[in-house]
Amino acid sequence: MMAAPQSYGRIVGDGLWSNNQALVALLGLCPLLAVTTSATNGLGMGLATTAVLVLSNVTVSLIRHLVRPEVRLPVFVLVIASFVTTVELSMQAYFYDLYLVLGLFIPLIVTNCAIIGRAEAFASKNRVDRALLDAIAMGIGFTLVLVALGGMREFAGQGTLFYQANLLLGDAASQLSLSLGDDFQGALIAILPPGAFIGLGLLIALKNLVDQRVQRAKRRARARQSVPTPRASVPAPAAG
Repeated sequence: MMAAPQSYGRIVGDGLWSNNQALVALLGLCPLLAVTTSATNGLGMGLATTAVLVLSNVTVSLIRHLVRPEVRLPVFVLVIASFVTTVELSMQAYFYDLYLVLGLFIPLIVTNCAIIGRAEAFASKNRVDRALLDAIAMGIGFTLVLVALGGMREFAGQGTLFYQANLLLGDAASQLSLSLGDDFQGALIAILPPGAFIGLGLLIALKNLVDQRVQRAKRRARARQSVPTPRASVPAPAAG
């Protein structure tokens, strides 16, 4: 007996929070830890990953009945590699300066386990609309973690936020950049590799804390609902 398909709300909730690929599944940690020295870098990598995830999920869902089980993984990797090449060439053409910053990690999207994992676990078993929604939700959830971690490390290490945002969003985005000034003495460890692990650990701890508080609130609400309401006593009729 096949399990009932997930609701659209559940798909979105899993992608953004409950099954976030960076904070729960702990997939895609190589680009997550390597490129998040700034919020701009995190946003650029997140958008590139989301684009590949959306295109590959939709394609895998469309061809899921045509691919034999014995060769499905090589076919999925070929599909993902094709879209990674497309995204890489597009970044070279339109966002060349950002492409130089992200460097090798754009081609390495092919090896991102979050993408092949969603293709195998979800897109190959669901309709196109659900596969598309899953890719968008998972991509946005992954991007938010990249931006949050990059912003934490950039602010603590350099005293800036969204520095060089114009590389991704155009010259008008230069006004989004915040700075504490040239005299700010940042924590060097924040922009070094250990800072990435520390920042990710803090984000995971924060998510777990929020989940625990939400669960406690739900248990208290269920306990209040299960308490029987006392019935009002009815006086006995007076003797005639």
